[in-house]
Amino acid sequence: MVVSSGARNGPRQRYLPIAEHGLIGDLHTVALVGTEGTIDWYCCPRFDSPSVFAAILDADDGGLFRISPDGDGWSSKQLYLPDTNILITRFLTPGGVGEVQDFMPPRRAGEAAHHHRLVRRLVAVRGDVRFVVDVAPRFDYGRDRHEVTLAPHGAIFRSPHLGLSLSTRSLLEIVHGVDVRARIQLRAGETATFVLDLAQPGEMPVPCVDADIAGEFDATVAFWRDWLSCSNYTGRWREMVHRSALTLKLLTYAPTGAIVAAPTTSLPEEIGGARNWDYRYTWIRDAAFSLYALLRLGFTEEAAAFMAWLEGRLRPAVDRESGPLQIMYGIDGREDLPEQELPNLEGYRGSAPVRIGNGAATQLQLDIYGELMDSVYLCNKYGRPLYHDGWMELTRDLEWLMDHWDQPDEGIWETRGGRQDYTYSRLMSWVAVERAIRIARQRGLPADLHRWMAVRDRIYNQIMERGWHPGRRAFVQRYDTDVLDASLLLMPLCKFIAPTDPRWISTLDAISSDLVADSLVYRYDLDASPDGLTGKEATFSMCSFWWVEALARAGRVDEARLAFEKMLTYANHVGLYSEEIGPTGELLGNFPQAFTHLALISAACNLDHQLG
Repeated sequence: MVVSSGARNGPRQRYLPIAEHGLIGDLHTVALVGTEGTIDWYCCPRFDSPSVFAAILDADDGGLFRISPDGDGWSSKQLYLPDTNILITRFLTPGGVGEVQDFMPPRRAGEAAHHHRLVRRLVAVRGDVRFVVDVAPRFDYGRDRHEVTLAPHGAIFRSPHLGLSLSTRSLLEIVHGVDVRARIQLRAGETATFVLDLAQPGEMPVPCVDADIAGEFDATVAFWRDWLSCSNYTGRWREMVHRSALTLKLLTYAPTGAIVAAPTTSLPEEIGGARNWDYRYTWIRDAAFSLYALLRLGFTEEAAAFMAWLEGRLRPAVDRESGPLQIMYGIDGREDLPEQELPNLEGYRGSAPVRIGNGAATQLQLDIYGELMDSVYLCNKYGRPLYHDGWMELTRDLEWLMDHWDQPDEGIWETRGGRQDYTYSRLMSWVAVERAIRIARQRGLPADLHRWMAVRDRIYNQIMERGWHPGRRAFVQRYDTDVLDASLLLMPLCKFIAPTDPRWISTLDAISSDLVADSLVYRYDLDASPDGLTGKEATFSMCSFWWVEALARAGRVDEARLAFEKMLTYANHVGLYSEEIGPTGELLGNFPQAFTHLALISAACNLDHQLG
């Protein structure tokens, strides 16, 4: 996919729209690259490290790395090199055409240490092109001061906690005392390269050798294409499904197999609002669904890696209210994720506060056990088999759930208005027990099947009695209300109810009437169900793809296909989605969001199946 980002005839926009970014990464961290040639978000050396470039959260003091035409009257286009995560930003200028090739080489087999190299290669395609390059890091979310030193082959930036080297053959000058700038003029066929890398104490920039950079480029192309060749998807929406798969892979932290919910923090659900959260962690729920999506496409190695990470989180029930599992962890498995605000950053377009850490980590969300057990079931069936120790640990957690499922919790949407009896939480508790029974029977594993089946049936009956509202003729968000909730679109997807059951069809009709605007789906009605937070939110892209799949499973294939095709028009120019879509079609929330891309994969696969 390619799109023009529009002419840039004046000063650059203070904040690019969230949608005007592509993503590159090396399976340790990522960078957001804007259509104007700016790296507006980059944390080094990991997803959850403090930012080095954060202009997307503060245009003045966040820091950026810009390569853009020197002058006015230019426009840009952006695309991925096909079947890779190498991003190309093309500039059409009065003097000619140039492009920046951005990539981060993944760690190679046998490499002693990963270097976290961010490579930006500028190429003149036609005519003469003049570019200005600004490298302005702001360490530790803009809180750490740093020094810059010019060197024979580039520059060194050093802060109290991190050093970065910039390698280039271009002439650099220090500006503002802490940044560097280069002005470059290239003729057709000429190149200039800038490589940003970690710098250990005493290290200096190394020479940029064209042959070495070309070799790294070719190796990175080969890495992504070799990985994608394992996909078994051959359906109608190959380009979008494979872009979603490549995005999910980019959100995977290679050393542990953990998958982050999104690589950014505090991109707002409402411009100027306070619904700004840090998503650079591994939610059990999100990761379990991501695992399902990757398994659907045949990526079993990712499933095995995630299961290994997951088994490290399983342990006997501990003495804490939220149970043996947290809802989220750090990518290294740590549990302590204290939430704090950063008043020095103004937030995207003034959307404060900017937060790091996530206070929802200590919430009670009973649904995670269902999503976890469903992913284990699928991995055991299609990926790596479940081992004895893992089964024993899982059953200990399952026993805890069977003793605690019938209580209020904060629910899937992490509301901060008090615990409720959420139907979705009961639904996923049913899934947890039901999938455990399946695994035990298929593998002949030890299990108290009589007790498990009795608990499963109690949960089922309670949902049918208390989660069903006769007046609305629909399953509702929580007991003793008539409020609808898009999370219940998963009821037929997780096989709790037949997709053509009259109760489900009337629920689907009610959701379609109350929560759907064209193809876009709201999670719930904030007026009818306050969530303890100020402000409003937009439609939730993941729920929109759930709705598509529910329609398809209900036999409404033409309606589902049209809704799916409409949802594809809300992707950005390179096929990426954020968490939400605003009133005018703008992308809002953290970007890109794993949940949305995995839901797209699932909906596409199911639609292909229904269409034959």
